[in-house]
Amino acid sequence: MEQSNQRDAALLAPVVDDDGAPFWEYAARGELRVQACAAPECGRLRFPPRPCCPHCRSFASEWRQMSGRGRIWSYVLPHPPLLPAYAAQAPYNAAVVELADAPGIRLVGNVVSGPDAPLDSVDPGRLRIGAPVRAVFCPDASGTALVRWLLER
Repeated sequence: MEQSNQRDAALLAPVVDDDGAPFWEYAARGELRVQACAAPECGRLRFPPRPCCPHCRSFASEWRQMSGRGRIWSYVLPHPPLLPAYAAQAPYNAAVVELADAPGIRLVGNVVSGPDAPLDSVDPGRLRIGAPVRAVFCPDASGTALVRWLLER
């Protein structure tokens, strides 16, 4: 794990703000949760997190646990990597995953071979739109648990 953290030290880290802090706290516990409107007449999920429901304008919210399963909605293989810290891990992927139990909710991450695996650990030829994936959690160099994705069979 320490080698992974040293390698990832120069990679981009998420910015944790007040609205998204609970997402990262749950991720640190190995839970994938999505913010939902807590107004009884609404209850819709929303991501990214924000203070006000875009549907009913309520400020009441809660965090609902998701299964962690989804499908690749889209992905890219940056050629060449845009930032020098990523060059050593090319070719790597950046994927958009739509959650299975929350259609319309999409998270960005990387498809990897294991929680501590490098970004280039999955052969790009194995990636397909619609491929099933499941969430895993990997602490970055700052200790923030990142959501990454494993291909399912």
